[in-house]
Amino acid sequence: MRSAAWTVLLLLAGLAATQQPELKFSTSANLVIVNVTVEDRHGRPIEGLKREDFAVFEDGKPQTIAVFDYQRLSLEPLPVAPPPLRPGLFVAQKAPAAESPPPPAQVRYQDRRLIVLFFDFTSMPPADRMRAQQAALQFIQERMTASDMIAIMTFTNRLRLEQEFTDDRETLGEIIRSFSLTESADLAEEGAVPEEQAQEEEDESNVLFIADETEFNIFNTDRKLSALEAAVRYLGSLPEKKALVYFSSGIAKTGVENQSQLQATINAAVRANVAFYPVDARGLAALPPGGDATRAAPRGTAIFSGRAQREQKLRFHDQQETLYTLAAETGGKAFLDANDLTLGLVQAQRDMRSYYILGYYSSNPAQDGRFRRIQVRLISRRDARLNYRPGYFAPKEYRYFTAADKERQLEEALSAGDPITDLPLALEVCYFRLSANRYFVPVAVKIPGSHIAPVRRGESEIAELDFVGQVRDAQRKLAGSVRDTIRVKLTPRTAGELGWRPLVYDTGFVLAPGPYRIKFLARDNQSGKIGTFETSFAIPDQAAQQGWLPISSVVFSSQREPTAAVVAAAENKPGLWKLHPLIR
Repeated sequence: MRSAAWTVLLLLAGLAATQQPELKFSTSANLVIVNVTVEDRHGRPIEGLKREDFAVFEDGKPQTIAVFDYQRLSLEPLPVAPPPLRPGLFVAQKAPAAESPPPPAQVRYQDRRLIVLFFDFTSMPPADRMRAQQAALQFIQERMTASDMIAIMTFTNRLRLEQEFTDDRETLGEIIRSFSLTESADLAEEGAVPEEQAQEEEDESNVLFIADETEFNIFNTDRKLSALEAAVRYLGSLPEKKALVYFSSGIAKTGVENQSQLQATINAAVRANVAFYPVDARGLAALPPGGDATRAAPRGTAIFSGRAQREQKLRFHDQQETLYTLAAETGGKAFLDANDLTLGLVQAQRDMRSYYILGYYSSNPAQDGRFRRIQVRLISRRDARLNYRPGYFAPKEYRYFTAADKERQLEEALSAGDPITDLPLALEVCYFRLSANRYFVPVAVKIPGSHIAPVRRGESEIAELDFVGQVRDAQRKLAGSVRDTIRVKLTPRTAGELGWRPLVYDTGFVLAPGPYRIKFLARDNQSGKIGTFETSFAIPDQAAQQGWLPISSVVFSSQREPTAAVVAAAENKPGLWKLHPLIR
């Protein structure tokens, strides 16, 4: 096998030698697009401004405006579209292939309002899907204006662009009617329940299943946000303003939330001039005490003490919290607890009024991922009100890094406000008391093996992973840190299992009682992918607890592995494993 590989290399080298050398030049530039809404003191849009009327600054330095355009949008609705002759029997045609995005800063849709309908089928049960479909159809038939261009995206097991931007109401209606009410519906079931309810409301077999599904949903929640991030990155090539209406039944929390993926999605949307308009497809939901007929009746005392109702309400609001954050941080608006689901689409229409498109090539060539502040001034009129995004995060690039560059990249990624989430991570934190005011905090980081890119060397495969983490207290002071590089040598058997088994990295800190925030990064040195996980946790002061028995973390596990299953270690000292409370 090795000789055959060398033969191919020699043949390719010989072929390259017979060809004429080809000179290649490459360059890069950071084009920044800023959409500016200009209104007078009465809230009316100001038209007729020219390029010379604006001044743009980045971090206080003047920039040269290279792109200038004006978008005049109408709010006059189209005539009501007639209903289909035989509703329910429509067979949607296959959506046309998605066109390649235009070059950056090229305005493809002049004087058009760009709205994306994003249906997250992994979070909506069939009843909610039906409501979302009906709302979208009603908007298209009755409230769509002459300036509206609508695209349709769906997320099931993958992100799909069902229809590019179009104003053909018949085509849009056919595609929406073709959606299945059951595809990926099993993913819409919430996998995590509060600990108190799980102990009192479910039997033992169900609890074990829920714990296992919760572990999967840690990645499932990130996949929803990653799909939104991929959608806005695709839309980023269009300089126009975009509104993404996100139909969902909430984003369930598992108790171990990755704030980095949420922040990365928001930053990508701000950079791409996309505003989120989440719509809770559940509408105005009633929460009867003890739950409805979709689940078994609760057991225990929680239904009588009011704890069950309180936990039920908190869980419902937690599902809406992420929707609200997506809207508030991108300039959109969340529509929750409303039976008229078309309100989100109508609000997106009203918010996207006439605006100016300004573009400039940043005079700062550094690709350091830092936040750069934008300031736009109107020279000709002092009484005008300007609305635009306050800044953006500079791009980051990973190519041909030296060892020092890679180390610096990890340090910058650890402190950057724009997290890198190319590599999915899950993290769990526990605590075990060592003395009166000292606790050992084991940290387990799980990486899906399918995202690791090992390199074959001989009969084995090699993967090298970098880990860096920091724990900070309530005053943001550094309480603990870790930095490891682990070289993993995979046998043919373990390499074959890598596609369906994760890699788990264990480390630990010794901390005092109190609230903390941990940020952890992992990097695959073969592909250069970096993953970030950030969450908060608290260590109770068990010495100060009175009236009940203080205990350390209760760890539920669905699997046990022998210590011989360890594929690599930063310090290969089995004696250290005896100090780890999770290794016996």
